[in-house]
Amino acid sequence: MSKAYLFPGQGSQFVGMGEDHYSSNTKFAGLADSANEVLGIDLKSIMFEGPEEKLKQTEYTQPAIFLHSVGLYKTLDATPDMVAGHSLGEFSALVACEAVSFEDALRIVRKRGQLMQHAGEENPGTMAAVIGMEDEAVEAVCEEASEELGKEVIAANYNCPGQLVISGGVDAVERAVELAKEKGCRLAKVLPVSGAFHSSLMQPAYDGLEQELEELEVTAPICPIYSNYTARPTTDPEDIRSNLLNQLLNPVRWTQTLENMHEDGADQFIEVGPGKVLQGLVKRTLMDVSIEGYQ
Repeated sequence: MSKAYLFPGQGSQFVGMGEDHYSSNTKFAGLADSANEVLGIDLKSIMFEGPEEKLKQTEYTQPAIFLHSVGLYKTLDATPDMVAGHSLGEFSALVACEAVSFEDALRIVRKRGQLMQHAGEENPGTMAAVIGMEDEAVEAVCEEASEELGKEVIAANYNCPGQLVISGGVDAVERAVELAKEKGCRLAKVLPVSGAFHSSLMQPAYDGLEQELEELEVTAPICPIYSNYTARPTTDPEDIRSNLLNQLLNPVRWTQTLENMHEDGADQFIEVGPGKVLQGLVKRTLMDVSIEGYQ
């Protein structure tokens, strides 16, 4: 069996995350203590005690999910055949396949969270879930809303067949939601997020992260990593670096990633990190595969 390890992105956080692992596993505890030192903030307390409003701030959410995922992965003694992560989770996947060190990835993830939060303040936008429509129909709705209002809205997360997230200017997203409902989607609703992630409104974050990623030490991974940007595998350090940057302005092609991993031989999918979101997406995308998770 070929094992594919998957790592979740923003939205899987909850107050108390990782506290049980911290108290029961010395390896997890060591990484959590190290994270506090590397970042110079009390990330553990934010994860374990909240408050929820602080944990939900992108600059804290991203390193918290990353720490939970990587800390837990390091306790598994796993040997992946391939890895992938949803948005932020791509950084967790890079540590899992030994392309980037835990400390370096943690610093970049914190910076990424800060930049994305600031980009959301500089270029206000939002996101919305659209369920029960074909991908092409959602893309057409986004195009119609964009042309009507002269503001961008795009399909930003291809999560699984019939479940997409759109992203862009507030007015344009709201108009796309109206159009999707008119055209018969099962559900369309604006999400409580702090920015239009994976759209051109994240350009300030792209500009801020470009130099950081150029200086990031990336080595050849021990197995292929499937990129959100291309949905394809790579083991090339420069491709990895480029994909991480392009991910900020472009859709997360998760449906296509899962399909490509399966086509390349993955028949066992293992989610590592808070929540069970990715396990659900695998179930809705692939048939006849083994699915498990470590939370």
